[in-house]
Formats: sequence, C-alpha cells, structure tokens
Amino acid sequence: MDEITEVIAFWHDEVGRERWYNATPELDAQIRARYQGLWEHARTGACDDWAQSAVGALALCILFDQMPRNMFRGEKLAFATDAQARKVADAAIERGFDMEIVDPLRQFFYVPFMHSENLSDQERGVRLAAERMPDEQLRHAKAHRAVIARFGRFPWRNEVVGRYSSDEEAAFLWQGGYERMLAQVAR
Repeated sequence: MDEITEVIAFWHDEVGRERWYNATPELDAQIRARYQGLWEHARTGACDDWAQSAVGALALCILFDQMPRNMFRGEKLAFATDAQARKVADAAIERGFDMEIVDPLRQFFYVPFMHSENLSDQERGVRLAAERMPDEQLRHAKAHRAVIARFGRFPWRNEVVGRYSSDEEAAFLWQGGYERMLAQVAR
C-alpha cells in the first residue's frame, strides 16, 4: 500500500468518524508514532506531488491539518502546517478534486478553512460547506466563523500559541466556548 492510500485508510478505517473530532491520548500517541516522520518529511515539500490527484490532495489535507492536531495537542506545532493545508485544499477545490471524494471524507478539503483565524477563510469554509456538504459540517463551519467574527481568533488557542486572553475571551471560554457557540448557531 502506498503512503497516500495508507494515510486515507488509516484516517477513514482505523480512526473513523467517531474519533475524528473526539481524540484520546492513546489515539494522539498512535498518530504521532505512525505519522510524525511522514508529516515532517511532507512539510518540507517532499510530498507536494501528491497534490496532483484527488486522493493525494486529500491525504495531504489530512496530514497537514488533522494529524498535527493529534500529534502535537497542546503545542504550537499543532498549527504549523495549517497554511500548507489551506494551499493544498485551495488548489484541489479549484481543480474539482473535492467533488471526486465521497462523503464523509470530502469534509477534510473544507476543514482547513474552518481552522483559519482569517475571516475570509471562514467565509469560504461556510460557502463550501453550504454548497458541497450541507449537513452537520455547515453548522460547525458557521460556529467557527462566528468565533472569528467575534474575536478575530480562536480563544482556545491563546495559551498554546502564547497569547493572553481578553476578559471577553476568558468569559466566553468559561461559559462553554465553542460548544455553546455551536448550540447557538442555526443550521
């Protein structure tokens, strides 16, 4: 099995939908042990040719956007390849690669925009979710956008990236943060 297929099979079959956004320390350690070396290799540009196919672009989006959040949970490195993930996703969407990938994996072309602290990326994430995956993903896209529209950043990242939280951000976090925002966002 080549690396592209292996990344996607691991993410889809072994991690699976139930654990994509509900990680455990054990899953984080497993991803770190299996993929940190590949992630380090890919972030140098060594796997850029993967982006020439739909499945390769998907594997890069997962490797650059999702896996670092597991491998480096609570560390600044968790966000180190976010810009690379958006670049790959942007090019893949431009080429229609996202539409070659079936649900639920297609969402990983759109999540890099939801993870951005740039409001225009957030707007794009909402549009893409609404047009191409208007299920639960749209609600999450709207909640992420609402946080960025309100604060200009994700308050839950502040400590990890060395930022101080404003009083308003601290209150937001104490009052339920993202989960509360998600509950308030209409589909």
